[in-house]
Amino acid sequence: MPSRPFRERLGLHRPELRAWAMYDWAVSSVQTTIMVAVFPVYFVQVVASGLSASGASQRLAAANTVVAIIVAVLGPVLGTLSDFLAAKKRFLGGFLLLGVAAVSGLFFVQRGDLLLGTTLFVLTLVCASASTVFYEALLPHIARPDEVDRVSTGGYALGYVGGGVLLAANLAWILKPSIVGLPTSSDPMSSAGTLPARLAFLSVAVWWLLFSIPLFRRVPEPAPLLAPNEPLAKALRTTLSQVADTIRELRRYRQALIMLTAFLLYNDGIQTIIKMATAYGAEIGIGSRDLIAAILIVQFVGIPFAFLFGMVADRVGAKNSILVGLLVYVAISVLGYYMKTATHFYLLAFLTGMVQGGTQALSRSLFASLIPAYKSGEFFGFYSVFEKFASIFGPLLFALAIAITGESRLAILSVILFFVGGAVVLSLVNVEQGREVARQAERASANAASNVQR
Repeated sequence: MPSRPFRERLGLHRPELRAWAMYDWAVSSVQTTIMVAVFPVYFVQVVASGLSASGASQRLAAANTVVAIIVAVLGPVLGTLSDFLAAKKRFLGGFLLLGVAAVSGLFFVQRGDLLLGTTLFVLTLVCASASTVFYEALLPHIARPDEVDRVSTGGYALGYVGGGVLLAANLAWILKPSIVGLPTSSDPMSSAGTLPARLAFLSVAVWWLLFSIPLFRRVPEPAPLLAPNEPLAKALRTTLSQVADTIRELRRYRQALIMLTAFLLYNDGIQTIIKMATAYGAEIGIGSRDLIAAILIVQFVGIPFAFLFGMVADRVGAKNSILVGLLVYVAISVLGYYMKTATHFYLLAFLTGMVQGGTQALSRSLFASLIPAYKSGEFFGFYSVFEKFASIFGPLLFALAIAITGESRLAILSVILFFVGGAVVLSLVNVEQGREVARQAERASANAASNVQR
């Protein structure tokens, strides 16, 4: 069997695949600069400077919880509606423009603007998260079953590049404003002192908008489930009815439901590592520059390893590749318990970069292979529900472990429960059986459509 061309091995061998993956490049800037690295520090030190450090962190945690709840509620409804109206790209574009406006507004947020800063932060993350529901729902329409794993991991890899490159630029001018001609200020709370960070927020808006253009130009919109002249009111009624039906219908796609349950468990652990790692590092005395450097290590190590996961999945399957990633996460949690120095933290960052993108990308592609493509919007709406709920329970267990034990070292070990539990449930997924059920549904839908046309 001849070897595939290099771009095909990366999952980026057709224009529509590259255009689709570029949205990951674009929207990842929101995750790196706004959710993880720059805005949380800016929020605690500047926006909520009137509160205690713990009070500011609590406010930020509450904002993240609100984001998770909003997206969990909206995801299934909007995803299903986009299927019926053939509006995945229109919904994506609407959330994109609203999100770009919100993140641009963060440029004007300064000391004491707690309500404005919190509101714009929530709106930015809601729009970014909601847009990815429609972005991910396009995947099974542009990628063949034999290439979906490579395409998904290719998107994650480009996301690491895009988010990492912009974050590196942001951190460069924040730490040394003079390299880009920005004024320096002895007062970090002054307008000049906050300008580098505020320009970072503005750069996210430009980056997000600019690199989303290829998707709208190259990726086709899937056909609607309703006839072209059906009124919107009928689409809305059908959507609400379909959401209820989808909850019941998930039982028909049993393997997809088991996979979602596994994803809920192990992604809870992944999200906890992402959101709590820097706080844990700071708690044990690792400096801010080392924490920032570790974030960049995760980003750039993730690039080749995300591609590698896609290639490995071609040989051993997505399910087995994810299980390997979860085993590494267990090791990360154990090593985190013993971590004492910045060097240890760098090692953990490297290990996290190895598995983070590949594990999440293959979860997305495995789920896509277990559902019929014509229902991708509604099912990925539920995927987003599970994904968002997975950002609640892990940090909650982490906080509970700290409350009981009085320290984070034992809390970091508690995250292992999510990885082990998720791996056990994932091992129960019969991938071939699930894919056959999805193929049968596709054939039945095509036959029904053909009969209607005749």
